[in-house]
Amino acid sequence: MVLASKPATPSILERHDATWQDYLTICNHPTLDWQKISFYQGWLWVSMGKEGPEHASVSDLMTAIFFAWAFLHPDVPLQSYGRCLIEYPETHACAPDLVLYKGENIPRYQAGEPRRIDLRFQRPPDLVGEIADTTLSLDLDEQKQLYASLGIPEYWVIDVKGRRVFAFALAEDGRYRAIAQSQVLAGLPIALLEQTLERLANETNTAAANWLLQQLQCQA
Repeated sequence: MVLASKPATPSILERHDATWQDYLTICNHPTLDWQKISFYQGWLWVSMGKEGPEHASVSDLMTAIFFAWAFLHPDVPLQSYGRCLIEYPETHACAPDLVLYKGENIPRYQAGEPRRIDLRFQRPPDLVGEIADTTLSLDLDEQKQLYASLGIPEYWVIDVKGRRVFAFALAEDGRYRAIAQSQVLAGLPIALLEQTLERLANETNTAAANWLLQQLQCQA
């Protein structure tokens, strides 16, 4: 199978009439080094590009924020599976930058199983997120539709260049609605996430995460 390339970004492959078999051909290719992949309703999107320093820094910061919240809520089980491949065979596939499970029935890998989360047998994550360094419009459109269709309760899009966080919660009609405070990580205002992002201009991501932890401790 040959996918059409976007002329301006040859490392991005996209097709709107793909099949599940097309997805499997790319996903399981022995030499194709893809970095991100998504499939939904015939839409297949593959990134061959490597993760840049800003993307990596922000991604690690968001994961550190999960750990900061967990430190203040030791009785709440949390598991981060960032960038893990998630599938509902024949219809959905994705590898979100951020994947967070909260509470009970968190997927656990068993030896001999495929190295992915199969939603036929495991529940969806409670929160997923995308670090939008060069993919902001896609993350607010196609990826947003994909995650809503999987019934994932909360979705974050982190705009690396704009230092913004777009946060959404799944409404009863199956669509995402913007929120000002995380519903999965109770007590975490989205504005505080944005303030933490802004600190990356002059600080390390570990220092920024420590600052956020201090703010949450003051709120407690």
